Amino acid sequence: MLFTPTKAYKCILDVTPQILSEMGVTALILDIDNTMTTHDNPVPIDGMLDWLDNMKSSGIKMIVVSNNHSPRVEPFARMLGLEFVPDGAKPLTKGYKIAALRLNTPRKEICTIGDQLFTDILGAKLFGIKSILVPPIQYEKTVLFKIKRTAEKPFLPKEYKGNHLPMINGKNISEVLK
Repeated sequence: MLFTPTKAYKCILDVTPQILSEMGVTALILDIDNTMTTHDNPVPIDGMLDWLDNMKSSGIKMIVVSNNHSPRVEPFARMLGLEFVPDGAKPLTKGYKIAALRLNTPRKEICTIGDQLFTDILGAKLFGIKSILVPPIQYEKTVLFKIKRTAEKPFLPKEYKGNHLPMINGKNISEVLK
């Protein structure tokens, strides 16, 4: 099914090098907004930098692919020490193709991690790579996103619980990042 991720986790931080190894994954394509931080936030979620260091020390190659423009993507990716592809046009395969070339990794070893079925997961399927779905860090308030999130609901994996968001000091991350 086009909207079915390979796996789903409660947070990007729950994805470990061991999980990726079991999946045969050596490279990741990462989404920014609502995957590593909230929309337009220049600061990653608490624990993200340690997670990236753990991935790098485990030999996992990583690149950011975002539908956002370079002024949003470049500073965030550079702060994380990652290459990036802005204007990725997800779910079209353009951004994934560029990322795969830069990663110099066979498709069967690449996985994307993102929060949207109709962009991240569908794009991964169309490009022929694995995918991991995580819930959005903070649900968007715009009408377009509300429609998209409602349309996604029938396709969400049964084990996926969109209301389980990362916690910081006992608070939902969306409250902390306001």
